[in-house]
Order: sequence, then structure tokens, then C-alpha cells
Amino acid sequence: MFEHIKEDIQSVFHRDPAARNTFEVLTNYPGLHAIWWHRLSHKLWQVNCKWLARSVSTLARWLTGVEIHPGARLGRRFFIDHGMGVVIGETAEIGDDVTLYHGVTLGGTSWQAGKRHPTLENGVVVGAGAKVLGPIRIGQGAKVGSNSVVVRDVPADATVVGIPGRIVAARTTEAKVSHRDKIAEKYGFDAYAVSADNPDPVAHAIGRMLDHVHLLDTKVEEMCKVIKDLGGDVCTDALPGIELEDFDSVQPKPGKNSQDQSFDPGI
Repeated sequence: MFEHIKEDIQSVFHRDPAARNTFEVLTNYPGLHAIWWHRLSHKLWQVNCKWLARSVSTLARWLTGVEIHPGARLGRRFFIDHGMGVVIGETAEIGDDVTLYHGVTLGGTSWQAGKRHPTLENGVVVGAGAKVLGPIRIGQGAKVGSNSVVVRDVPADATVVGIPGRIVAARTTEAKVSHRDKIAEKYGFDAYAVSADNPDPVAHAIGRMLDHVHLLDTKVEEMCKVIKDLGGDVCTDALPGIELEDFDSVQPKPGKNSQDQSFDPGI
């Protein structure tokens, strides 16, 4: 028991830079308290003291704002940051080194008995407000974005965002990132200007389009070379560059109810 408590405290220091000392962690981290209460209620649940186990769970919810069903299985070094509003269902299974933020729900989608809550493998991170629903499996090292609703299995090391949750990024090799950077430099446009590993779905879609455009451009260059070898005079004009400043101000067309004013694409 004391070994697990020591691991729990160390996991807080590893994943929360706001933690300053052991006494502060022991007294001011309700997510940690909820896990300790759950260990007691889970033991009672296993020895068939169902009512007492649920009562301990309810008491823990009043004290911590975290509701963990006594039947749920939690791995080692599990960390609930902030804690308020977290709900973990009866048949949920959580691996080692998993992190949940406030407002996360590991819920069910069926009223039938049996496995109806998700399984989170080792190293999973679930962002604030996310809902992971049903007997699905979140693969090792996967990340669920804040306020996402996930209802399907997620492979290992993937990133999921949106409603319903969709995979927007898997592990990308350095060679692929470098390749796209070179293409972006050629066209004068960088779809990854925000961050090299940004999981934004728009940036991801633009990156795929950039790959497609580069492939088409390569084929056109090969065709132009063959035509020139045959005596033709084609492809003499250089491709125009695309500058991000070109999109800073877009003027709407004057209409019956429109005013002559600039349009902010960020609205």
C-alpha cells in the first residue's frame, strides 16, 4: 500500500509542474484522494460488500468531485489532474501511467449488463471535458483532445479530436516532416507554421493536399522535359509563389446590403 502511495505522489511531480512539495500534494490534490478512496471501495466490491463499496464511492465523490465506480479497475501511477467532474464507469479498465483531466467521462452506451465502458491502455492521455463512451479500446500512448467524443477504437500513439472523435495525427517520422518542409519552401507556403507536430485537422488536410500537388508538379515537369526533347516549347513560365500576407485582408464584393469594409477571415 505504501509503495503505491509513493508511486502516486511521484506521478504527480512527473506530470504537474505546479506541484511544489510532498505535503502540498498529500493535502491539495483531490484527484489523488479519489484514487485512494477508490482502492478502498474496490476492495470492498471484490469481497461482495456492494452497498458499503458504493457508499464509500459516494462519500469520495462528495469530498473530491470525482466519481469512480467501485468496480472500475485502475492501473499504477494513474493521475487525475484537477479532478472535478471526472466520471469513471463500472466496467472501465485503465492501464498504467494514464492521465485524465477534469470533466472526463469514461461512460457506457448500453443498459445491458457486461462490458460497456472503455479500456485505456498504458500511457493514454485524455484532455479536459472529453467523453470516451462504450466498450472501446484506446491504444497505448494515444491522446484524446479536450471536449472530444470518442465512440470507436483508437490505435496506439494516435491523436483524436472532434465530435465524433476522429484520428488527426499518428506518429510522423522525421523524414516525412523534412520532406514536407522542403515542399512547402518550394511553393512558398507552410501548412505547419503553427507547430511541426500540430494535430490540427485543417493543417493535416492541407499537408495531404500539398503532397498531392507536389506529385502532380513532378509529373508535369517530367512531361515538359520530354516535350522539350521532342522540340516543343512549353513550361517556360515559373510557378508563382504563395505568400501568407496575401490572405491578411480580403475585400468583399460590393452588394445591395454590403459595406465597403475589410473582411476578417478569423471571424
